[in-house]
Amino acid sequence: MSPDDYCQQKTAQSGSSFYYSFLFLTPERRRAITALYAFCREVDDTVDDCTDESVARIKLEWWRKEIAGMYEGRQSHPVTQALQPHLAVYDLKQEHVQAIIDGMEMDLNQTRYLDYAALTRYCWHVASVVGILSASIFGVTTPQTLQYAEKLGHAFQLTNIIRDVGEDARKGRIYLPVNELQQFGVTAADLLNARHSEKFEQLMAFQVARAQQAYDDAFALLPKQDRRAQRPGLMMAAIYRTVLDEVQADGYHVLTQRISLTPIRKLWLAWKTYVRG
Repeated sequence: MSPDDYCQQKTAQSGSSFYYSFLFLTPERRRAITALYAFCREVDDTVDDCTDESVARIKLEWWRKEIAGMYEGRQSHPVTQALQPHLAVYDLKQEHVQAIIDGMEMDLNQTRYLDYAALTRYCWHVASVVGILSASIFGVTTPQTLQYAEKLGHAFQLTNIIRDVGEDARKGRIYLPVNELQQFGVTAADLLNARHSEKFEQLMAFQVARAQQAYDDAFALLPKQDRRAQRPGLMMAAIYRTVLDEVQADGYHVLTQRISLTPIRKLWLAWKTYVRG
């Protein structure tokens, strides 16, 4: 199996909404973004699938060295072998790639976030920086597009947090800010024990409204001249915002189920966004 094939398989198996937007890219850009996404999956799985924290830290340190070696032309993993040819072409900066690893390590260091500012720092490492790298691959003519991508990545992560509240709680992780739980009268025990309530619905309505505003703020920054190139991000946004709509329509029952869209619906939303340009 070639490095590109490995990354393609890794991405397709994830079932992520991102996969559907990649289908509309040119072959070279599709190979680059698929390699980047496969890298994100590798380091994310290192933390999520490893039951021994010390082993997870060792693996993340290995990835740090592997990324540093990749930027010097020395790479051994299929993912870095697939990603390396695209580094210079799309100006993918090492500090951004390394920042993703730092974000994954944050999940080993803490399971709570005191306030939205602390959560924003986490989102930057695991999502905003991915948005910057992705936008660079899609095509950028002005720095403002990278600002748009950074904020769009933040909106994506807020959506993930909302969708996965119950799933994360079962892993002992709560990403909703502590001070906001207190504001709405919801306790950590409520989340850990999947206690749905009117107070929880009010908390989640607040979270969804903020996430929707984050998308609007990101779109406002996207320059017209880069809108066509950045269609993959807009496709992802169409899918993710629909997930938010479904969460809201379902009464915020995210503690005991994970709301998702069917593959055909994701493909339809991606295609519709592509056609609209």
